[in-house]
Amino acid sequence: MKTDISFKRIRQLAIPAIISGIAEPVLSATDAAVVGNMKEYGIEALAAVGIVGAFLSALIWILGQTRSAIATIISQNLGAGKIDELKDFHAQAIFGNIIIGILILFGTYFFVEDIFKMMNAEGLVLQFSIDYYNIRVWGFPLTLFTFSVFGVFRGLQNTFWPMIIAIIGAGINIGLDFLLVYGWEGFLTPMDIKGAAWASLISQMVMAVMAFYYLIKKTDISLALNFNFHPEIKRLISMSLNLFVRTVALNVTLILATREAANLDKEFVAAHTIAFNIWIFSAFFLDGFGAAANLLSGKLLGERNFYGLLNVAKRINKYNLIVSGILVFFGIILYKPLGLLFVKDEQVLTVFYNMFYVVLLTLPLNAFAFTYDSIFKGLGEMAYLRNILLSATFLCFIPLVYTSKYLNGGLVGIWIALSVWIAFRGVALYIKFRKKYVPLAP
Repeated sequence: MKTDISFKRIRQLAIPAIISGIAEPVLSATDAAVVGNMKEYGIEALAAVGIVGAFLSALIWILGQTRSAIATIISQNLGAGKIDELKDFHAQAIFGNIIIGILILFGTYFFVEDIFKMMNAEGLVLQFSIDYYNIRVWGFPLTLFTFSVFGVFRGLQNTFWPMIIAIIGAGINIGLDFLLVYGWEGFLTPMDIKGAAWASLISQMVMAVMAFYYLIKKTDISLALNFNFHPEIKRLISMSLNLFVRTVALNVTLILATREAANLDKEFVAAHTIAFNIWIFSAFFLDGFGAAANLLSGKLLGERNFYGLLNVAKRINKYNLIVSGILVFFGIILYKPLGLLFVKDEQVLTVFYNMFYVVLLTLPLNAFAFTYDSIFKGLGEMAYLRNILLSATFLCFIPLVYTSKYLNGGLVGIWIALSVWIAFRGVALYIKFRKKYVPLAP
């Protein structure tokens, strides 16, 4: 039976993916908003959450890319009618991610002060960063496990279970943020920024347990480990390495942006943290339809249905552009309240309001780039995605951000450089898609 690419089916995949996708930025944004409104040292705590968040996001995005590779391999085999041949693949992929997570945990834990000094954290901001990271990092292997399971579910064309897990995890994180950061008079002493870290860690634990439960109870997949590697593991490693390099380049951009914002002053990095959290929220929101594109394109490639692939690309690009327009509209309407949600300091808010319009302008660019990025992941074109990210980062963003620095462009200059970086990626992927896949359709 051919793959259903109707709007109803796309919506069935996209809406749960949107909800589950925004869980991670909701966790980070909640931490930022709660600590930013602490009575004492709110600005320093907000800056610390921004710095640690940028570094942790880098690690999660770099190593969590195996989720996309796992989903691609499973969806392609599903479309080709070979899903039964993937026995042992799932367990090997999942355990591989857990081992990597543990190695990264211990590889960064003892060098955390040096890492954040390189990101221009100093004084109280540096101390808060260390306190926050040393708790949150223990959830890293759990996050990679959860991401791996999400990859399996997505490959099986199921985005519903990840949505349930993400909703519960986000709800727990938000509740614990308020309870642990501010305390409960007479019952619990405020834990300040450490409370935000504990809230995130506990929610990650809950999500990992739920992911394990759904995998065992709702699928026929076994986690019994066979040390005779499945043939698809080689392709998983190749895809993951290309995505690894790609995401390193991506995070060079994001970390450098945070570093240059921190170099301006604490008010600027605090404003950048607010903008970044809103941008990430919108990015994951847009990535929901991208997830549908990813899963459907992989399955359609397995079927060799290139006409359906072109239709998916057109439809999802249109849907994502509409969603981005809605997000821009709400961003304009809520321009002032969004800043106040995170912090009340007038200096930080002034910086934020003077640059937030650039963030809103990036959203349609995100929609276009993310759609084709997701399609290329589903098609297994990881090497090309790697090359595009390397080019966008080293030929566009880095020269532009340092030119802006020379011209005293401030935070606006950093975000203009990010806009060009996004636009480059979208245009390059669109051109490649038109040249390679359009001629294959009847």
